[in-house]
Parts: sequence; C-alpha cells; structure tokens
Amino acid sequence: MPQHPQYSSRHDGKINLEQQRKRAKELLKQLRNGAAPNLEERLTGAGFSSHPRRLSDAQWLIAQDLGFPSWPKLKAHIDAIAFAARHPGFDSDDEANSVHWRCGNDIAHTLRVAGFKGEFRMFTDPLCMGPVPDLPPPEFQAVRSKFISRAFAMDEAESRQRLAQEYAAIDQLAHSPHVVLWCEADAYDQLFLIRLLAGLRHLPPRLELIEINHVPGVERFIGIGQLAPDLLAWLWPQRRPLGEDALRLARRAWAAYRSSSPLPWAALVHAPSPPLPFLAPALLRQLRELPALRTGLSLTEHLALEIIREKGTVAFGRVFAELMAKREPLPYLGDTMFHALLRPLIDAPSPLITETGTERLWHERTLTLTSLGQRVTAGCAYWFDQAGMERWVGGVRIRSGGPHWAIDDDLRPVWRP
Repeated sequence: MPQHPQYSSRHDGKINLEQQRKRAKELLKQLRNGAAPNLEERLTGAGFSSHPRRLSDAQWLIAQDLGFPSWPKLKAHIDAIAFAARHPGFDSDDEANSVHWRCGNDIAHTLRVAGFKGEFRMFTDPLCMGPVPDLPPPEFQAVRSKFISRAFAMDEAESRQRLAQEYAAIDQLAHSPHVVLWCEADAYDQLFLIRLLAGLRHLPPRLELIEINHVPGVERFIGIGQLAPDLLAWLWPQRRPLGEDALRLARRAWAAYRSSSPLPWAALVHAPSPPLPFLAPALLRQLRELPALRTGLSLTEHLALEIIREKGTVAFGRVFAELMAKREPLPYLGDTMFHALLRPLIDAPSPLITETGTERLWHERTLTLTSLGQRVTAGCAYWFDQAGMERWVGGVRIRSGGPHWAIDDDLRPVWRP
C-alpha cells in the first residue's frame, strides 16, 4: 500500500540560532573584505547604507535567505518553536483522548517523539491516482483495491482487507470525541480530507484541522513528514475547528471529483472555499493530470519527460528527486507512486522511455527518451493516440484512441473528438 511521500532532500524546519549567528559573523567578514559584491548590491538596494558593514546587515541577509523579513522575526520564530516544545499544552487540550488522522504514516513516529499520546490512524488510499468512480462503497473499494494491487505489485486480497479496515475506521470517525486531521496543501492530502469529511453523517464533538502549505525557514516545503518533532508541537496550537460548512463543501467536491465529467470539478477550482482554503489549488493541480490537448501528457508525465530530455540519460531516482526538488508546482507524489505513474510510458507497445539496468532496483535504472518520446515532448505527436491503454483522473475515464476529455493551455477541460 503506498505511503505518504518520502523526502529525499530534507529540511526539517528546526533552525539552530547559534549556527545562524556564526554564519552571520562569517558573512560579515566577507562583506568587509569585498568578497560578496552580489550581497552588497542586495543590501544597497534594500536601503542599508552603513560602511563599514555591521553585523545587523549580515543578519538581515541570512534572515531573508531563510524566508523571514528580519533577524528579530527569525529569532522570534525560533523562540516560539522552543517554547511550544517545552510547553505543548497537551494535557489542557485533552490530547491523550484525541485521534490523529493522516494520509500515510510519515508522522506516526515523530508525533510520539514530540510527546503526543493520542491514537494515530492512517488512510493510505492514494485518491490522486487511478479510478475514483461514483459507485456504492463495496464496488468502490473493490475498484480501488484492484488498482492499488496492480499499480504497486501487491497481493489483491491483502490490499482489499487493508482498504476495508481503513474505510470502516472512517465510518466510525464521527463517534470519536476528539478528531485532529493533519494535512498539507497538495492533492494527496486534500483528496483524503474531502473523502473523510464527505463520509461524516454528522460532526464529532470536536473536529479540528492542522493544515499548512509552508513553514518559515524551509526553502522547499514538501510535507509535514519532513518536519522535526519540535515543529509538530509548534503546529499543535495552530489547529482550527471544522464545522458544517466544511462538510458541505467536502461533499460537493467529493461528488464532483467522482463525476465522469471534469466540468463539475473544474467549476470548483476558481471558486472561493474559505472552509477549506487549500482545496481549490489542489483540485486545479489534479485537473492537470488530464491529457494536455497538444501532447496527450499529464503534467507529471510532461515534467518527467522534460527532465529526461534535458539530461539525456538519467537514473530513475534522479528524475524523481529533480521533480520533487524543483519542477513539481505542488508536490504530492511518493517515490513508489511516481514509479507507478511512469510505468505506462515505459511498458507501452510504443514506449516514450527506454529503461536499462532492469536487474537493479527501479530507482537505480537509467532512463532515456525514445524517438517517439522526443516527438511527443516537442508536441509533434499525441501520446494518447499511441498509448494503447486507459487512464483515470478521478471519475473521468480516458480511453486511448477514442474521444476523451483533455485540458487546454488555459487549464480548461475540453472534449477532444
């Protein structure tokens, strides 16, 4: 069963103040020696006119590079994390009687290290991949378990049993006295969020959400799982209650995502959604997994092929690392999920990618574009006319070689005859 994304290049958000002070002193030496002209330009452009340069100038530069407007703001953030770690308020919040829900197990251990004592439950169905049709629960779970077992080379009976347990636990969620959901802004998390909320017949006594799309001091925030234990304690008091308005929005969004047409779903991506503010951007990103009108590629496929084209021959794992570190606008994939998404481009009768070194682990194998891959990437051929397969994006089923939904350059769903 796929887990939440793993983080190959980590920054856990915990900033060491003494280390930053040492960096500032070293940087000050460079400034006074004239060894950092580009930084001098930044300081002058920001209105810093002191000469010789002062320690406060170097501290400002470091704060800026870490994403803070000033050194005092950086220090206040570090102090807030340290205070939260020492005084988490778990007892007063009755945290021991709470149930923490997460799509994957990436924070299960970190919560314990941070001092959380409540029950941890995870939901592992990657609703951002494969068929998500509008079917009654038994049929829906059968479709999902079949997809998961094939995509991730799992035993189907094991997949079906695990999925049934997770969905049964969701059905009992409304009876928990205190539920806390841990989410970020990507499609993996937001689809988990609306599925969980849409399944509630009524609100639990306490339903709260911890939801973030960035952390100060983290240059490339990928997900909550990359954060140090102290940061989870810092996030705890930032949770907010969810009410009936969030449930109504989730039910509407979940029904739209399972529709056989992307139009109801596309109607949500530009509408304000205050109860769940990260939902619309995540749905818009997921909409871009429809075939692009010019190439027939999803955005994930397009970005991966661009990386391979630029590098010529490259290790599978390096493509994933580059995608997550630099290219993906809203990271949501784990490494095994990425591997599953790229298999059709490798295994198709007319592949876009050649894979060598198949005796090695998948992330060590090397990838090269085929001539068809070069043509598709350049927009000179349409992948889905040649793919010999079908794709699902939510409830939208796309069959190769026939009319299907696609997405145009303005990110609008269009019917391709």
